[in-house]
Order: sequence, then structure tokens, then C-alpha cells
Amino acid sequence: MIADPHVRARLRRRALAVTAVAITTAAVFTVRARPAEPKPATIAATLADAPVSTYFGTADVAEHEAIGTNSDGDLWPSCWNADGNLYTANGDGKGFSTDGPFSDIAVSRVVGALPTLGGQTLARGDSLGTIWSGAGYNRKPTGMVCVDNTIYLAVQDLALNFNDVPAATIVKSTDHGRTWTWDHRAPMFDNHVFTTVFFADFGPGGGWAPDRYVYAYGLDNNWRDSFDDSVPDPQDVYLARVPRQRVQDRSAWQFFSGNTAAGAPKWSRDIAARAPVLHDGRHLYQQIYDPTRISNLTVLSQGGVLYDRPLHRYLYLSWTEYTFEFYESPTPWGPWKRLLSKDFGGYPWSPGKHGGYATTAPSKFLSADGLSMFVQSNVCPCAGGGVSVYHYSLRKLQLALPESGGASNPPDASVNLAGPPTGAVPVSKSVHAGHLELLNDGQLTGSEDDFDGEVKPASWWGVTWPRQYHLNQVQFTSGDLFPDGGWFLGRPRIQVRHGGQWVDAVAQSISPSYPGDAAAGAHTTYTFTFRPVDGDGVRVFGAPGGSRTFTSAAELAARYQTQLTNGGFEAPAGGPLGWDFEGTANHGVDSGLGFAHSGSNNGWIRTSGTGWSAYTQQVPVTPGRTYTFGAWIRSSPSLTDGRFGVRVAALGSQVLAQSQFGATADYTHRQVTVTVPAGVHSVTVYSGFVAAGTDTYIQLDDVTV
Repeated sequence: MIADPHVRARLRRRALAVTAVAITTAAVFTVRARPAEPKPATIAATLADAPVSTYFGTADVAEHEAIGTNSDGDLWPSCWNADGNLYTANGDGKGFSTDGPFSDIAVSRVVGALPTLGGQTLARGDSLGTIWSGAGYNRKPTGMVCVDNTIYLAVQDLALNFNDVPAATIVKSTDHGRTWTWDHRAPMFDNHVFTTVFFADFGPGGGWAPDRYVYAYGLDNNWRDSFDDSVPDPQDVYLARVPRQRVQDRSAWQFFSGNTAAGAPKWSRDIAARAPVLHDGRHLYQQIYDPTRISNLTVLSQGGVLYDRPLHRYLYLSWTEYTFEFYESPTPWGPWKRLLSKDFGGYPWSPGKHGGYATTAPSKFLSADGLSMFVQSNVCPCAGGGVSVYHYSLRKLQLALPESGGASNPPDASVNLAGPPTGAVPVSKSVHAGHLELLNDGQLTGSEDDFDGEVKPASWWGVTWPRQYHLNQVQFTSGDLFPDGGWFLGRPRIQVRHGGQWVDAVAQSISPSYPGDAAAGAHTTYTFTFRPVDGDGVRVFGAPGGSRTFTSAAELAARYQTQLTNGGFEAPAGGPLGWDFEGTANHGVDSGLGFAHSGSNNGWIRTSGTGWSAYTQQVPVTPGRTYTFGAWIRSSPSLTDGRFGVRVAALGSQVLAQSQFGATADYTHRQVTVTVPAGVHSVTVYSGFVAAGTDTYIQLDDVTV
């Protein structure tokens, strides 16, 4: 059934992007007291794109804000002071004292405990830094770090169109955020080099730090993708360290410049010698349907780095206009790997689904086990997002470590491995309404889709786990259909995650046949079977259909059960997929020739030679249970020694049951019943014959258990 297109149109209303121009009354200076920093173009990336991480088993961040506050502004870098309070800075707003004046920058103290937070604005405007770059810029906070009771705040000059950052400096407070000092003669960083600065968060007063340094990360050129390309987009993150008591002394800074042969970090006081600790050159949303929206976005942006002390891990939280991009590393200098990409889809968003910018995870809200934390991010009402999250805002990020050991689940058709009790975390390319939980809630009547405004090549719906499972079946139920999409183009396929990589399952078949267009239908269940495989994730993957390239889903179930893969030989062309073969006889599949017992295809074996030849397949079973195996077989008149049976393992192992037969012109059902011995978790079903040297063949179909 096609859903109401008028309802759909309302959900997809477009809002023209607006460029917000920040207004400031601060004094403006153009100062260059020091020699300019080297141009960023002189620094070549020395790293490949960050690979996918396998350190965490699952990662799940909420679709929307969970905890809001009575505050005004965005960005909100923060630090946990030794006095027990959280301090934070906002751009363009009033801070936590919402009855106060507006400013381009303000600092506040946050009080209270989750979920009830309040605060007070302590300083704002000219008391927090100089604008170095002229009238087209204003101040923005990018990073904050607490060293005992001293607070340092990185402040940049951001263009009023948000597309370049030529200068930055660091201001200091020793009286709990009320007054601030800095070198008024020149910025610490200029010429677009290392001008978006954010710090590693080492807990209260920096007490979790491994040494006596403050670690600072920096981006060149801009704080995120430069939408007008006036400067190169940041694709590298750089790292510096400075003694804790000399943060404002630029001459004391040392920049990461690579690794020794033994893997130890090298440091240089020469910023021109710096090397990236993280490179990611991916571009997201390269093509979109709405030309008024932002597209082709790089993924490294102003965020925060949290030292996850219980796990001894570093987490960098980045973002794009439409996504969160999170990374993890064992050290401040890497190797950094991709932890999570969360796609919130294109605009407009809603209160129930939105991403955000300037992502940080304050150490004060880190759980004792290090697996739960809260992410701060914002949505400006100025740029067509469709929702305003223009205040200090938190949502939960939940992580899980992978469990040791391999898969151990027995075959059991009654167990849905995709259900919440297994620790399954639903995953998709994106979600339109923000209800990904519908994918594994056990109900076939809900619907979510991944309409996101992108001309995208792939859609997927699946789950990940913090442990390995045996798998051999997936049931996928489609969601609602729409005039412009909701189905897969062509035949979707099953992919299984192992070692962080998604690979196609072997010997896939699908029932009923998937038509590859709108005829796939709404709320229709398709069953995929494939050879048993171990993985910590499974998904339905394919090209999205319709004029707006998206798919829909109602439910996904995953199982490991006693079944034969491709028992009807109906898998796509390319041979008897799912079956192994013993012997030297010719063998293959009759496809659409009218020889099948049912369906379109059947398997065959033919030889004029001698000896044993057979199709075989391992089948998962449970010790002590009794199973009945069957197959429909016919043969040439010359057959004298046909065999269908079940044995414990490879050729020569114990035969549990066997049916021997001679020539049969018509399909005849062969059947055996076996009780599985103790300690046996898979058996081998076989169907073949011992050839006597004359032209002999068999045809088989509909092998079942």
C-alpha cells in the first residue's frame, strides 16, 4: 500500500538555507606582532584515511537531545575543574544567565547533577579575548582545559560566514572563570595554521593526565568544511603538547612530528614540522537532490577529545552538517580509528531526530565503567535545520566492549538474534523519522525509512552485537512504500560483519523472489538463507530504488537454525551455491530448463567414469535431537547405486542413516531420520552415486531438513 504522499510531502518540506551573520560590539584589532605561521598547504598528509575500529563491539548514540538546559548559545567546550564544577563557553548567546546581554562569546559555570543542570554566566565579550583579523570576524570558543583550578580557553577568529579561521589564542582564568588574561600583542596561532584548538579532557583539574603536559589538538584553515571553499577543508588533525604551567607560552609548545622506528612519538617546537595524528579524506553527501543544501562534506571538525579513563582510551568526537563522526585511539597521537558514523539525514530535522555540531563528551558525565557518556551538540535555528537546539544540550552515547571467544550459540529457530535481549544495536544508513528501534521491536506493522535527501548508492538495515554469533538466516520485512521510493533496486543481499568489515554471505537465496522495484510491496517478509557464518553484525544491503533513492523497513530478524542452504538450487546463477562436491563427475544446475521438481532449478551430477560423486552440505544440529532429512531425486536408467544419507562429518566418517536406491525415471522422495550423537554440532547431508563406468546421471531438488 502506498502511504499518503501529502503526509510525506509535509515531512519533506524544504527550508532555504540561511547564512547567519553574527553581530558583535567588541573592539576589533588587526595585529601581527610575530612572524606569520607557515601556510598550511606546506604540510602534506602522511596518513591514510582512518581505518574502522574493532576496539568496541557496539556504539549507539541517541537520535535526539535527552537533557536540555535553560541556556542560550552554541559550541560549549568545557572542562571539569578541581573545584568540582564544570565550566563551559558558548558562542553567540547569553550563556546560562539568560536574562543577561547577548555576546559573541561567554563563559559559564554549570551546577547541579544530571538530569537537572543549571548555571551562571561569569564573563563575556571583550573580557574573553581580542578579535585579531578585522571587521569580518568575531570570537568563538573552541576548546577548554582545566589545570587544577586554572582554566584555559581557546578562542578563534571565525569569519562571519563561518568559512575560515585565520587566528586563535588562549586566554586564562585563575579565579574560577570571572576574569581572564592573555597576550594582547598577537594571537598565539595565525595564518590559518592550528587555529581551531581543542584539548584532551583528563578529568577534574586534569588529574587523569598521564604526564605533566596539556595536550591540544588543532585544525588548519577552518573549524569545519569550508562551505564556500575559501580555504581548504580540514582533513587532518594535528597534536601539540605544552607543560601544564606554560600553556600561554607559545615557545613552550611542541608539535607531534611523526613516530620513531619503534613507534614512539616525535616532537618538534617547529610548527612547520608537524605531522597529522589523524587523516580522513572522506566526503559525505556528495550528491543531493536539493541544490540549496550543503553537500560534499569533509568529516573532521571542531569537537572534543575525551580520555576515557576506565578504558584507557581516547575518544575524538567530530561531525558534519548531517552526521556524527567519532574516533578512538589508545594514545593521544594514535593510531586513530573510526568508531562510529551516525547519519541523521538531510534537513529538515525534528525534535525527535537531529544531529548537531561542536560535539564534545564532558568527562564529568562519564560512567564508572567508561561505557556510557553524554554528548553535547547544537543545532542553530538559523540555517534550515527545522529545529533549534541552541542551548547546552546532552544526549547519551552507549558503548559496549566485544566479548572474548567465538560464537557458541546452538541452532534454534525460536531465537531471534536481532532482538534486544542479545545486545543487538540496530544500524542503518540513516533514519528519516528517528525510530530505528522499530527495526527490532518484534512488530511487523511499524515503518522507518532512510529518505535523507542524498542521491545515495546504498541502503542497509541491520544489527550489530558485542559478541560473535553463528548465523544462517535473515528475515527482512519491508516498511511503507511511497511514490518516490521505499524499496531496493534489484535484489538486496545479506552482509555479515567480521573484524570490522562487512562482507557478503555465501550462497544466498531469497524467498519469495525479490522483484527489485515497487512490486516488492509494503510490509512483505523476505527470508534470506545462506551458509553458516560467524559475525558480530548482519544487515540487508542494496541499492535504493525510486526517484529519491531510499528504502523502508519494518522489522529484521536473524537466526541460526538447522536448515539446508539453497536446498532448491534457486540461488542466483553461478553454480550450486551452498553445496560442496565430492568426486570428479560433472555437476551443475539446470536453470529454467523445465527439469525441476519445483521452482525453476535443480541440481545434477553426470559422469561416464567410475567412483563416488556427490553433493554435500554441513548442517548445524543439536546433540540428542532427532531430524528427518529428505530430497527429491530422479536418474538415468543406468543408475545402480544411488545414495542419500547423513554422516557425522567428512567422507569416511560415521554414517548415521542412508537410503540406497536404483534408477527412477520420475522424481522420488528419499528420506532418512537420524538422532544426533552427543558432542556433535553439525552433520553432513549427501546425495550422489557410485558410477560404474557407463553414462549415468541424477537430478535432485528440494533437499530439506
